[in-house]
Amino acid sequence: MFTGIIEATGIVRKVERDRSNMILTVASPISKELKIDQSVSHNGACLTVVAFDEETHRIVLIDETLQKTNFGLIQEGDEVNLERCLTFNGRLDGHMVQGHVDLTGTCSEVMDQNGSWKYVVEYDANSGFVTVPKGSVCLNGISLTVVDSKPGLLSVAIIPYTFEHTNMKLVKKGSKVNIEFDIIGKYIAQYTAAYKIQP
Repeated sequence: MFTGIIEATGIVRKVERDRSNMILTVASPISKELKIDQSVSHNGACLTVVAFDEETHRIVLIDETLQKTNFGLIQEGDEVNLERCLTFNGRLDGHMVQGHVDLTGTCSEVMDQNGSWKYVVEYDANSGFVTVPKGSVCLNGISLTVVDSKPGLLSVAIIPYTFEHTNMKLVKKGSKVNIEFDIIGKYIAQYTAAYKIQP
């Protein structure tokens, strides 16, 4: 379980393939503090640390993860957002994030708003996922507030701190982003679909 508050960013140092799996070596300021078998959010995907040293850690992504996330496009030198799992003696500054990416969306517009940035993201309108204005959504592991909400489209506003300290500064028109929709919203959408309740 995570909060969507990014702790650090890492740089992908090596991308390897092992059958259908991808193995990433990531250099980050928190790598040396990790443990083998620890869950760490990478761009919003909960992944297990399999090795680490003073500068880097390694994670394995199976085919299911590659199909659901933007990691199929990852390259050496790319920046990833990192967050260690939630501790229950701390504050929940973002929202409840599982680290289970639902799907990827495509950034269709980035607007510089003279002190903040607005990102418009489009996704499969037939996916069954929904957002609501001022609700929560997780993009690339970042807990954000929804501004605009339409079927297959959402927008978020990014403050300067988030822009500078996450990989959102690298997201451009056409970029793929990982989306995890709010868990409560997912349960409600599933319930209404199962019982054919009209909004």
